[in-house]
Amino acid sequence: MIDAEHIIDFYYPAGDPAREILLRHSIQVRDKALALREACPLRDELDPEIVTAGAMLHDLGIRCCHAPDLGCFGSRPYLAHGIAGAALLREFAATHGWELEPLARICERHTGTGLTAAEIRARALPLPEADYLPETPEEKLVCFADKFFSKSGDFAEKPFAEVRCGAAGFGADNLARFDALAALFMP
Repeated sequence: MIDAEHIIDFYYPAGDPAREILLRHSIQVRDKALALREACPLRDELDPEIVTAGAMLHDLGIRCCHAPDLGCFGSRPYLAHGIAGAALLREFAATHGWELEPLARICERHTGTGLTAAEIRARALPLPEADYLPETPEEKLVCFADKFFSKSGDFAEKPFAEVRCGAAGFGADNLARFDALAALFMP
């Protein structure tokens, strides 16, 4: 069993303001992902342990980024939080002997509906130029569930139409990926 809370405790000690935001958001994403899993035709293909731990850890890298409103004072741009979280999980795995690669992949592939190297290049995004598209069913589910919640504001779940409109704001390819995820998990 993957102990996501132990990993969160390691990087976000008690009393850290970012911890409370991370936990609140991650629990929302976890609960949404598990509810979507229960209702979708892919249910038996989705490992509930990977979904649960992946949802809890998908934003682990926020502490490495400069997002003062989240209590995070790192040096990286916020857009890099997924890649930063993947690096933290790989570091933790190497020093603790845990297998966390499926979770690291969820971290680096959940931003937007995923990002392609071409999009990173065309938009001059502050990320290493590579494809970061969710590939496994678990990566896709956590990516999709994450779109319904923000780490700021009232923390309320966003309606589907609002989430879809937000996805459209990042271009036709992003919207097409969002619609494909919705077709998988909200048929």
